[in-house]
This record gives sequence, C-alpha cells and structure tokens, in this order.
Amino acid sequence: MFELRCTVRNCGRVLSEVERGLKCEQGHHFDRAREGYYSLSQPQDRKSKIPGDADAAVEARHRWLQRGHGNGLIEALKPWVESTAGQSTDRTVDLGCGEGSFGPALFANIPQRYCGIDLSKKAIKLAARGWKEATWVWANADRALPIADRSVLRVVSLFGRRPTSEMARILTHDGVAIVAVPGEKDLIELREHVQQSGQRRSRWQKVVDEMAEAGLQLREHCLWKDQVELDGDAIADAMAMTYRGVRFSQNARVQTATAMRVTLAADLMLFEKAAT
Repeated sequence: MFELRCTVRNCGRVLSEVERGLKCEQGHHFDRAREGYYSLSQPQDRKSKIPGDADAAVEARHRWLQRGHGNGLIEALKPWVESTAGQSTDRTVDLGCGEGSFGPALFANIPQRYCGIDLSKKAIKLAARGWKEATWVWANADRALPIADRSVLRVVSLFGRRPTSEMARILTHDGVAIVAVPGEKDLIELREHVQQSGQRRSRWQKVVDEMAEAGLQLREHCLWKDQVELDGDAIADAMAMTYRGVRFSQNARVQTATAMRVTLAADLMLFEKAAT
C-alpha cells in the first residue's frame, strides 16, 4: 500500500490499513469507499458543495481520452518516466489525477507505488474503478499533501494545479516533477471559431518561475503537438472539459461546428531539486 499521512489538522501521523479504511495512532479513521478510493478530504478543504471539476467536465474528459486523444502525449512523457524508474523509492504521486487515464498508461508496472489524488469525487470514483490495484485518494491537492517528507521519486501534474512547496517537500533528494500545461496553440482552431479571437497565451515560463521559488529547477522542456479530426461530439467534449462555462453566443457557435481538424499542444517540463 502507498504510504499516506493523516489529514486531521496538526496530526500528520502515518496511516495504517484497517478494516474498511485507514487509521492513525491517534485514532483518526478514514473510510475506504466501495469504489476503492480513500476519503482524506477535510471540511476546510471544500470551498463548495461540489468541490473539484464539475461532473460534466470529468465525463467529457474521460470520453476525450477514451477516444485516444491523449495517446501521443503519453508517448511523449514515457521517456522521462522510464529514465527515473527502478529505484527503491520509485513512488509516484499524481496531483489532480482526474478520472485516472494517465496513471495506468504510464505506471502500469508499479500500481502499488502509484497514488492519484483529486478533489472531484466523480473523477476519483472513475479512477478507482478503472485501476483497482493503485491507491486513489479524495483530497485537496492544493493544500497540504497527505504524503511523508522526501518519500516520493516523482510528482506528476498534468494540466492541474501545482502546490509547489508541497511538491518539493515530498520529493526525495533525487526526485523529479513532471508538469504539463496547455500549449499556446492548443485547440486554437476551435477557440478561434467559438471565441472569435483565439487568444494565444504561453504559460510554461511562469510555471518555471513558480517552481524555482520552491527549489525545483527546470531540467528539460519540450513542446508536444498533434493534429486530430474531431466530430461534433468530440468538439462538444473539448469545450466541456476546457471551459467551466460557455456564454450563450459561444455555445451557439459550438453547435455549428460539426467537424474540425484541430491542433493539440502542451508544454512539457521536467524539474529536479536544486542543489543545496
């Protein structure tokens, strides 16, 4: 089992597996849901009644990845995963793991050393059902991570938020962080059609600066790009998983796009702990 820590405020003790869940030596108990994930979320971690991504966005992203639109990205990330594999501390924490497609695609051979964390209950349920051998946690990755200091070889953040200081805290001295953010031209054709502007924004340099402040320095950066043909259903899913809300005028333009060839792009970054 993946080593986890108690999330009750001012506790942080090791959690041991007990019947129907986890328990620390202070007696704090956390249930294991019937789907197989552990519920470590605390009330103060949930700012809304339905925290995390909306169910519709989670389902749309699941359908999108089931179509194979993330396969090229997975292949681009594999060399970084393989280059750090095989160590005794070969554990991976996937922050904002979503519905769980990337975990088994990248770490299928070490399910007992993989932990996916997400705040969306819909997402973590789908993830736990899809890969039962791994560890899945319902918790807020933006706050203190329920992971021991210097116990993880890899932290992965694919299109999610990045608690940089926490990432640095849980990484071993030779650990790495793998980060992906949307590229400047990601879905540019669709955005131009829907928004009538297609604003282009490069995010990766800001991420590098944020990580550097936490003591994580950039080792490698590359741009992954692909082009895919989307039908009407795939276009609708792309919008649903990308935007929290689409204005009425934009939604009407989405309906007019029945087929489109679009660009997929992501800035991929590999970080390591800075020498001290």
